[in-house]
Amino acid sequence: MSDVFKDGVNFVARHRVGAVLAFLLVFPLLMPYEALAVNILIFGLYAVGFNLVFGYTGMLSFGHAAFLGVGGYLTGISMVFFNLHWLPAIVVGVLAALLVGLVMGYIAIRTRGIYFSMVTLALGQIVYYTFYKAEKWTGGENGFRGIKPEAIDIGPVHLDFLNPMSKYYILLFFVALALWLVSRVLASPFGSVIEAIRENEKRTAACGYDVDRAKLLVFVISAGICGLAGSLRALHLSVVPVDSLHYLQSGQAVMMCLLGGMGTFFGPFVGAGVFLYLEDVVTTLTRYWMAVVGLLFMALVLFFPRGIWGTWMHTLVKRGVLKGAHA
Repeated sequence: MSDVFKDGVNFVARHRVGAVLAFLLVFPLLMPYEALAVNILIFGLYAVGFNLVFGYTGMLSFGHAAFLGVGGYLTGISMVFFNLHWLPAIVVGVLAALLVGLVMGYIAIRTRGIYFSMVTLALGQIVYYTFYKAEKWTGGENGFRGIKPEAIDIGPVHLDFLNPMSKYYILLFFVALALWLVSRVLASPFGSVIEAIRENEKRTAACGYDVDRAKLLVFVISAGICGLAGSLRALHLSVVPVDSLHYLQSGQAVMMCLLGGMGTFFGPFVGAGVFLYLEDVVTTLTRYWMAVVGLLFMALVLFFPRGIWGTWMHTLVKRGVLKGAHA
């Protein structure tokens, strides 16, 4: 394999945020329609946030839909009931998700393994039923409606949420900030600590690291990123469906990470893209789309045990093309 190709692959891996953003800039042009690109962008970010806990730290959470929903609901409530502009409303949604993540994480990290998963599932369902019953504020089973983000003007450029392409690039700005943050976290000593926790928690603790504090911090960061995804989804849909908080939404994050490759930087986006594209195509062919997508998911997991992107990265590392960078 040529040295030029190897150097190119390693250059992209070293500048992974720039490479991902370069791809995302042209991504809407590759999709059948812009709304699908927006959905993949949002759920890709959601999967990236979940991947911090699951892929990099080794904690399987079934409660992350709580952060997606809380971010969306609080953004919507801030805009409709308190007349906030959508920009500070996003901040409110993210802060609310961080707070819920802090509470859930403080309780959940005291457990290990399957018990951690079950505790996060139970806590997530508590959040779900809390918002479900607060019908005056959340709309109950009908979801939260009436979100109308205002257009903005940046010099001569008019950005309107009614235009799918404008909406995509507005949301991409926030996704870019989140990806930069995730990249900085993973490249820091803290990133090495959480990966060490995934590999051997007891040995990491024996080395003098405060494992519980590290797990709580990564859980809160993950909650904030998922909350941002929920806020952006609320602006995209102009509604917040109540199933945003349901445990099935947490299951989708697990599927996306497994499909793309958990513990990789770009894998969650690949998984989100494959999952949502398959869903979009199969639903036009049969009403039993969930069964078809489930079968395809099992086939992909069997043939790509590290995920689609993860398997490719592993192959490049094994062949000496990629030099240990997280892509």
